[in-house]
Amino acid sequence: MTTTSSTALPAPEVVIELGRLRPQLVRGARVLAETIAVPTLLLWVSLQTVGLGWGLAVVIGWCALALGLRRLLGHPLPGTLLLSAGMLCGRAVLALVLSSALVYVLQPVVGSALLGVLFLGSAAIGRPVTIRLARDFVSLPAELFHDPGIRRLFTQVTVAWGVSRLLDAGLSLGLLHWGVGFGLVARPFFSGLLSALTIAACSVWALRTLRRMGVQLRLRSRKT
Repeated sequence: MTTTSSTALPAPEVVIELGRLRPQLVRGARVLAETIAVPTLLLWVSLQTVGLGWGLAVVIGWCALALGLRRLLGHPLPGTLLLSAGMLCGRAVLALVLSSALVYVLQPVVGSALLGVLFLGSAAIGRPVTIRLARDFVSLPAELFHDPGIRRLFTQVTVAWGVSRLLDAGLSLGLLHWGVGFGLVARPFFSGLLSALTIAACSVWALRTLRRMGVQLRLRSRKT
């Protein structure tokens, strides 16, 4: 068995332990609710009742309440939650200071555009940023990152995310044609849907590619 190809990993088959799936999904859904669904709903209700200023104040108050309750109850404060809540509060504070709902809407548009450029730029120079992200979330054997096929996969995924973020920025700008109020409420949901579709497409593509290359992903269904 001495035959190899540029896209095949050396035998034996590599097994990557991903951990338990259900807690990860629950944790992700909770962060999504705390940083997108609930703040958006509160802002929409406030816009219909008490106005922009109070609505933004409610968003800031919600972030403080969510983080405070987690800390008080002894629940963990994951980095993803802290980053998302911090960005949300920053947007709300700046929009409140400037008294502009447009500022609140445009900040994530600019952020998505910059992320798109970052992803595509890293892929263009041969250093896809998804490699670093993968190392943060999954323990991968070091030799995987030197395989041409694996690096090509990461580059393809990086390009997909770059295009997705640019589409997100364009979609968000398009929503503003229906009004700032509509953009405030609709943008998080459409952006979340686009992100979910991108995750699903990249996951399916990556799993199929890794399986062809002899890399097996294994979920841990119970504690050992």
